[in-house]
Amino acid sequence: MAEPVRDPVHDPVRDRVHDPVHEPVREPLRQPVREEVVERGDSRVRTVRVVCAVIDVVCWVFAIVLAVHIFLVVAGANQANGFAQMIESWSAGVSLGLRGLFTPESDGLRTLLNDGLAAVLWLVIGAVLTNLITRVALPAGERRVWYRRTVR
Repeated sequence: MAEPVRDPVHDPVRDRVHDPVHEPVREPLRQPVREEVVERGDSRVRTVRVVCAVIDVVCWVFAIVLAVHIFLVVAGANQANGFAQMIESWSAGVSLGLRGLFTPESDGLRTLLNDGLAAVLWLVIGAVLTNLITRVALPAGERRVWYRRTVR
């Protein structure tokens, strides 16, 4: 004889108290876990995030080039070397015109102050740009907020 089909939510066999003499122990039925992945198809959100990521990467690369140039000058690298010349030319292009702002006697200190300030400014420029783009271009639910006021 076939066993009757039971409702998995209200199983009378599972809900009864176990009687060790008359009934074997039955494991409770487990409901399958269902996960739902909801992806918004808003291309504007993806576009803004990609643009912000590109801006971040470019600003960080500029800051890293300036930091490598600072390291090479402070460490006393051979300026006739091809790598040192390449970094020198790249860092001159991204120094934001700050190369002659500070003029101490030491080459290392001059490079540290001028290129260090330019590197910090690149990081600040990247952060400000991505923050403004995110605030202006994203819908209200996707934006970053500076503060949230709750009235109770």
